[in-house]
Amino acid sequence: MQRFHDETTHLDSKTRRKLEDQRRMQFRRAIEDHCEQRRLQLEMSDYPELIAANYLLSSKAVRRKSGGKVR
Repeated sequence: MQRFHDETTHLDSKTRRKLEDQRRMQFRRAIEDHCEQRRLQLEMSDYPELIAANYLLSSKAVRRKSGGKVR
């Protein structure tokens, strides 16, 4: 089985560790963002009337920005 080969194998150890740390932090931030989005989604599902109100307000704002008529 062929092992995944990337361009970091030709870098010195300090640079390679820095790139690995950057990738790890990017992955960690993505996981944290996902967890935060799930938490907010669960909180909002407790109040469905807020979701509808927020949708109506945001759709009015989009229409104003695009020059459409607001009802």
